[in-house]
Amino acid sequence: MKRRYWYVIITYIIMQLSGIVGVPLLHFLGVGKHAKNDFVAAEIASGYWAVISFSIAFLIILFFLREDIKQRRTRSDVPLSTAWMWAIGGFFLALFAQSVAANIEWRLLGIEPGSENTKRIVDIIQVTPLLMVVTSIIGPILEEIIFRKIIFGTLYQKYNFFISALVSSLLFAVVHMELEHLLLYATMGFTFAFLYAKTKRIFVPIFAHVAMNTFVVFVQTILADDIEKIMRQTEHIQFIIGGF
Repeated sequence: MKRRYWYVIITYIIMQLSGIVGVPLLHFLGVGKHAKNDFVAAEIASGYWAVISFSIAFLIILFFLREDIKQRRTRSDVPLSTAWMWAIGGFFLALFAQSVAANIEWRLLGIEPGSENTKRIVDIIQVTPLLMVVTSIIGPILEEIIFRKIIFGTLYQKYNFFISALVSSLLFAVVHMELEHLLLYATMGFTFAFLYAKTKRIFVPIFAHVAMNTFVVFVQTILADDIEKIMRQTEHIQFIIGGF
């Protein structure tokens, strides 16, 4: 693996662990002091630290990858028009793969649908809206750079697609710290690895990942009240029908 790639991985790890010091520091400096309770104050500090740490790490990683950014496309890369078709189609492919994996977890493995990690992030977004930039854009970009471009890309030079995608996808799943949804995250990892291997352009899985995260955040924040209202109306209708 290239030395600069190790620098990128180290930067990412430090960013992930920085909250241990960063969140208490922001809390000490008074971030969230006007919150209604300590729990909300901690969420606000956590949200702002995520924005700060992810943004700094993003800039540092772009600096380390400046040589990669300057590289011209090779003959193995698909044309740009085709790449964009895969990028847009990849968004729907990712949603489909996620749906299949979620149903397998629920119906065959008995794992309740829903992610505690996603729920916590959505709760923090409610009190720190700026976090949406991280969850929808910066976070997915960094994950694709780390897990697809660097880890999968490096392994794919020596091993076949399945082994390379399996290792990178399992690491991708473990980082999300929800081992009960290992299948779900690994499936997403395989999907994004497929898009990268198919096009040789990292922006393709980045676009699909950003689009998917943005869609999920939009549904669970902006449309949350409308969805809950629809579910209540549906339950009411079912109750009336059941009365007959």
